[in-house]
Amino acid sequence: MITERYRFADKTVAVTSLYPAVHEYCKAYRTDGTPDFAVTVTQDDIAFERQKTVSEYLCEKRRVPDFPDPELETTAVYRKIAEKLPDYGSFVFHGSAVAADGQGFLFTAKSGTGKSTHTALWRKLLGERAVMVNDDKPVLQVSDSGVTVYGTPYNGKHRLGTDIAVPLKALCILTRGAENSIERISAQQAYPMLLQQVYRPQNPLQMMKTLKLIDGLAARTALYQLACNMELSAAETAYQAMKG
Repeated sequence: MITERYRFADKTVAVTSLYPAVHEYCKAYRTDGTPDFAVTVTQDDIAFERQKTVSEYLCEKRRVPDFPDPELETTAVYRKIAEKLPDYGSFVFHGSAVAADGQGFLFTAKSGTGKSTHTALWRKLLGERAVMVNDDKPVLQVSDSGVTVYGTPYNGKHRLGTDIAVPLKALCILTRGAENSIERISAQQAYPMLLQQVYRPQNPLQMMKTLKLIDGLAARTALYQLACNMELSAAETAYQAMKG
């Protein structure tokens, strides 16, 4: 067993694993601080991830790859962390987050819609003013003062992200469109997608905490829906509307 400590979303986590791969994956977030909580992965956890992954591939009628145990363990670690985070007013969200002039902008959508492509357009549009926070699974922390979006090691297949925290200015649901158009939407309109894209804990108590945090996110964040193409003008349309 291997144990290391990592810090993100203002929390230090002691991770004990069977394989070294997860520690290599998370090494940019390593710390010597006192842990706020600990997670330990077992072979049963890896077996659970394998079963879940195989089921997802079969449902999508895709060929099932032979995922090695160390890769599945990396996923198991983040799942265990995600189960704990609601205790600290935080949760994992599936989206692509970019910071512009120190404020966070989060884009979410169904898989394959183009979240990563859209935030890449923001970086092209704004140059050094734009910094990737996390391109896949950022952590959101909800408090009375607002919502903060954090970089994490789990930042997508292209490993696009930064170990930073920025206030979340706006969240936008992407859809494909031939022409670019953006509108402000209500919490009620956004809620189905927010619920779909948040990590939903298996523990019922943690799920109840997560639902309250989603309500807090929707109440404290400007919400938008963007119909967009994959051209630079899509980023310009979104930025001008969302920057406030």
